[in-house]
Order: sequence, then structure tokens, then C-alpha cells
Amino acid sequence: MQAASAHTIAELTASDVFRLLADDTRLRAICLLHGYGELCVCELTETLAVSQPKMSRHLAMLRDGGLVETRRSGQWIHYRLRGDLPAWARTTLTNACDGLATEAPFQSDARRAARAIAKNRSECEL
Repeated sequence: MQAASAHTIAELTASDVFRLLADDTRLRAICLLHGYGELCVCELTETLAVSQPKMSRHLAMLRDGGLVETRRSGQWIHYRLRGDLPAWARTTLTNACDGLATEAPFQSDARRAARAIAKNRSECEL
């Protein structure tokens, strides 16, 4: 999938959301952000067992597609779902992530994320 250009929230369409969620890594990352609120790249990389460049590429697509926003803290970049997502988009993400929470690999992702957060949180300087 080609990255969408940076969307304003008014331009976000259902097709955009589903296209972004069609990749397992992006869907799993979105569900982690939904569950934990904000995570740094290192926590997502460790949790999903992917390389940092791959995770950064997927997060850039989610950011450019209008689903996530970033906050920089020193050398770390933290990601979270956009606070101004339209209600329909937030409901779609909530329903998908809540529905998948007890399924593999989402359930084990949550356990790994809790360990990654405990291990890395002081380094990530929240």
C-alpha cells in the first residue's frame, strides 16, 4: 500500500481507515495505542517483534493517513490515536480492537506491551 498524503481530519474517509488497518502490523499497533493510550516506537517495536525501521514506516503511514499523532520527548517519539478523530472512526477502531482483544496475536501483544512498558518507560522519558 502506498502511504496516503497527510490528511486533515475532515478528509478522513472509511476507505482510508480500512486501507490503513488492512496490514497486520498497523492493525496490531492501532490496537495497542487504543489500549495503552500512548507508546513510544521502542515499546511498539519490542512488543510486535519488528525492526525499528519497519515500525517507523508503518507508524508514518498511520500518521500521514490521519489516524495517529506524535509527541516528541528528547530523542523519543511517542504515538497515540488522534484526539480529534471523527466519532465514526473512533467507534470503528474501538469496536475492532475490543473485538480482537482476546484473539491471537492481540492478547499476547497486550502481555508483551505491559512488559515492554515496564522495562522501557523510564528510558522513553514520558
